[in-house]
Amino acid sequence: MDELRIGVIGAGGRGGLAVHAHKPEEGVRVVAGADVSPAALDRFRERFGPDAFITDDYREVLARPDVGAVFVTTPDYLHEEHAVAALQAGKAVYLEKPMAITVDGCDRILRTARETGCKLYLGHNMRHMSFVLKMKELVDDGAIGEVKAGWCRHFVAYGCDAYFKDWHAESSKSTSLLLQKGTHDIDVLHWLCGGYTRRVNAMGGLTLYDRITDRHPPEERGDASWHLDNWPPLSQKGLNPVIDVEDLSMMQMRLDNGVFCSYQQCHYTPDGWRNYTIIGTEGRIENFGDGPGHGVVRLWNRRCGYNPYGDEQFFIPRATGSHGGADPAIVAEFIRYARRGGKVSTSPVAARNSVAAGCRAAESLRAGGTPLDVPPPEPELVDYFARDTV
Repeated sequence: MDELRIGVIGAGGRGGLAVHAHKPEEGVRVVAGADVSPAALDRFRERFGPDAFITDDYREVLARPDVGAVFVTTPDYLHEEHAVAALQAGKAVYLEKPMAITVDGCDRILRTARETGCKLYLGHNMRHMSFVLKMKELVDDGAIGEVKAGWCRHFVAYGCDAYFKDWHAESSKSTSLLLQKGTHDIDVLHWLCGGYTRRVNAMGGLTLYDRITDRHPPEERGDASWHLDNWPPLSQKGLNPVIDVEDLSMMQMRLDNGVFCSYQQCHYTPDGWRNYTIIGTEGRIENFGDGPGHGVVRLWNRRCGYNPYGDEQFFIPRATGSHGGADPAIVAEFIRYARRGGKVSTSPVAARNSVAAGCRAAESLRAGGTPLDVPPPEPELVDYFARDTV
């Protein structure tokens, strides 16, 4: 099999994901990187060798005929531009979530992938997290009967550091943190509950970080590194000059299969983890902790009073690799898909639907909680991408 040579658009930050793909002994090599940060490009060469091609213009990576696949790991508001350009250049694309920051942007990417026939793979790595896979297994095995409800509480302890000191805090560049963070959780709820959101309403607001007056200058880049001593939340410094996204959001969803879901997100909790509950006609499951080695999924399927440990417990074993082993797993699936095709566990249509739910929820929230319909994707696009999705 010919060597698969890979480029990275957005070599810094999440672009580090590409290190899991670089396996020259297996015929896969990362050879080119683009970023506007000279420091990010220097680190890229340190990772992939002095012969690696680097540039501040992503189009130069796409123009290389030896590059067969690219990782698009740039800021969210650039995903649409970069993914469309990569597909039009004939590359297989790994696109980091969220797919785009508008529904129209997502649909444009889907249509471009269909028109070009190029492979499009979405970076929803939570579908490879061991606790999610265990919950999916229990649902599919009928352990709780027919699913009727699901909810997720997301405690984002690092919210200020990661999302209120740079471009994430600006709705013009992120739409809402219901996309940057929420698309992961909405996608998992959709996956576990077997449907997509078709009606949504939401409430929330900017309830804390607007009170912090210490802001970095517009020309400076905020320090998004996480430190334990950045506590309590109101003691934070160096926030983004513009903050117009919510730090507290609550949304309710009605899925196309009749299941009801809810999602809550707070960016100033002391602890950081996700808690999912899925309820069916014969029981419920819930996770406590979301990291391998210190998480457990509990199953209740017998009638009882208060039973904090459930009827069965499934402890999540330790795993190696970033994001609890999900990053190396999802990269391996993308590489296999780019080289040989076949079925994959992530879905471009599902990624689009999670963005659509998040976008409409943000609209509802900012309109005082007005219920809104979520537009479905074009049927021909659904059929096209279903061919490659498990």
